[in-house]
Amino acid sequence: MKKDFIFTSESVTEGHPDKLCDQISDAIVDHFLQQDPFARVIVECAVATAILFIAARFSADATVDFSGLARSVIHQVGYDQQGFNARSCSVITSLRELPEQRGTYFNEKQLSDEDMDLVMIKNQVTLFGFACNQTPALMPLPIWLSHKLARKLTSVRVQKILPYLEPDGKTQVGIEFRQGKPYRIHSITIIASQTKAATAGGPSLHRLEDDLRETVIYPVFKDEALGPDEHTRIFINPDGPFIMGGPSIHSGLTGRKNAIDTYGEYSRHSGAALSGKDPLRIDRVGAYAARYAAKNIVAAGLAEECEVQLSYSIGFSKPVSIQVETFRTGKIPEEKIAALLEEHFDFRLAAILKQFNLRYQPLILKGGFYRKLASYGQMGRMDIGLPWEMTDKVQTLKTAL
Repeated sequence: MKKDFIFTSESVTEGHPDKLCDQISDAIVDHFLQQDPFARVIVECAVATAILFIAARFSADATVDFSGLARSVIHQVGYDQQGFNARSCSVITSLRELPEQRGTYFNEKQLSDEDMDLVMIKNQVTLFGFACNQTPALMPLPIWLSHKLARKLTSVRVQKILPYLEPDGKTQVGIEFRQGKPYRIHSITIIASQTKAATAGGPSLHRLEDDLRETVIYPVFKDEALGPDEHTRIFINPDGPFIMGGPSIHSGLTGRKNAIDTYGEYSRHSGAALSGKDPLRIDRVGAYAARYAAKNIVAAGLAEECEVQLSYSIGFSKPVSIQVETFRTGKIPEEKIAALLEEHFDFRLAAILKQFNLRYQPLILKGGFYRKLASYGQMGRMDIGLPWEMTDKVQTLKTAL
């Protein structure tokens, strides 16, 4: 990547149709695992005007009210529009209960190291984990700021500071980099849906701009090292009023916001969706393990930026390839870092489940675990004690050197 460039990342609120689908899918995963930690489940949703479609395959000793759970999520997100609400939207389900799958009902807490080698990967996927020193969470600054703006946009709606806002919204932040470092805020964009047009008693575009500057933009950047300057371009609903928003305006689908779930495309990410999958899916939990590795490398000072690539193939217990890219910021050769990862990190499926306690997290975290990941990113979260965000391998890496 060039040393001088402008990079933008976007985030969306929890009311965006794609994120609504992610939340419903992960809420269903949570409910299965809360009743049966050994449940196998994959859930996908699609939403449009007045209709929600749920496709689920599962094998579990559990009972889940798919329709009722979906309506509960829709209500909690805040949709109460005539065109789309929890009470009147049609919920169509396509459910398939699978037979018990041999080899999946192991208890990783009781496995020996030799036993873990016998737990084979059932999917083939290449995953990426990334970390950099641009923010306290070791995340890229553009996606970090975009998430903060999206959270704040939701907050001022929920707290009725701006009661005319609807759940659907989008944010984008552009950062100017010089010599590979964040230099200034180039641009800020907020797309906010509102209940009514100005002609029907809603806020004018001028009022919306003033309100969002005062209640969203300025508070978010108050404690940031970089803030808007006199040359920063701020766009608020540049295409005009966005009335109602949500599924009545545009459709949604589970797993369509992978960049928002990960690194805002500042780093590569897998094409596989993260939401709607139980923790035995390596295309989900392997991404968490890759992030854990990359974050510890940067936290240990071995590189300023680090991308870890894990390639899994069916029939193997561990990655067939571990690659490291430090973008010329590494303090030691990348081959040495990759060797440290192979020696001190365990990327086997059973080991990831055990270390991160992934089957039991929905029982530990009140209100579910995976649903909380479905909005505002699954990496770099500081509001949840995510096990893959820990930097407990730093001293091990330093000692190994």
